Amino acid sequence: MGVVTYDFEVSSPISPTRLFKALVLEADKLFPKAAPHAIKSVELEGNGGTGSIVKINFADGLPFQYVKHTVEGQDKDNLSYSYSLIEGGPLGEKLEKISYENKFVAGADGGSVCKSLMKFYTIGDCTFTEDEIKEQIQRMDGVYKAVEAYLVANPDVCN
Repeated sequence: MGVVTYDFEVSSPISPTRLFKALVLEADKLFPKAAPHAIKSVELEGNGGTGSIVKINFADGLPFQYVKHTVEGQDKDNLSYSYSLIEGGPLGEKLEKISYENKFVAGADGGSVCKSLMKFYTIGDCTFTEDEIKEQIQRMDGVYKAVEAYLVANPDVCN
């Protein structure tokens, strides 16, 4: 097994606290409303904190039916969240799991920046290319931007 790491950042006009609340604390309720084109439902086993299991069921016609991840850490005060994708989605032939470490910080323009570290755990001698990583990020970005647009359109949500 090998590990491929990848750092990236995403800027947003939404404050870090509000974005953290939307993408982490209230994702099970918000994702299907904000991104119905992509997410059918979110199932939560546990209280959403460390050790919880989150299953995201995707809309019909998308490449994957679902993904399941386990919450490895959540710090509301420091706006950080870590989890590992453990089932579904892109896992299988090449990947055993994908781990994510996210931190939401204030942006220079008054919005926020989500700083992410992704770790791709490959199976055997398989490789995972930068193009494949960018494809994964692009899939996540669609939901991220839909949530962001929903928050802009609904300023009272996640305050």
